Formats: sequence, C-alpha cells, structure tokens
Amino acid sequence: MDMTDNRLMTLEIHVAEQAKTIEELSGQIAEQWKTIERIQKKLDALTSRFLALEEQTAPDVPVTKPPHW
Repeated sequence: MDMTDNRLMTLEIHVAEQAKTIEELSGQIAEQWKTIERIQKKLDALTSRFLALEEQTAPDVPVTKPPHW
C-alpha cells in the first residue's frame, strides 16, 4: 500500500465518521423540534387559560381620568 492509498483510506474513514455524526445530529434536532412544538402548544394553552381567568377575576372598573385632569 503506497502513501496515496493510505491517505485515501484515511479520508474515506473521516468522511464516514462525519456522515454518521451528521445523521446523529439530524436525529437530535428532529427530537428537539418535536419537544419545542409540544412546549409551544402547552404555552399557548396556558396563556389562553390565564387570559380567561384574568377576564373572570378582573373588576369591571371603567377607565376614567383622575380628578386633576
């Protein structure tokens, strides 16, 4: 095996390792995106509940100008 063959084999090994790493990272990103979507849905639901509760408990005070205006 000459030096060129050795270098080529080394490069092929590096490419294979990088391809595996890219595939693993892609899978992790996909899982994180699913988690983000679940969290966003929960946040939206909690925001809606909070706003509904806030409307129920807020006193019906008309907005008026202070006496000094």
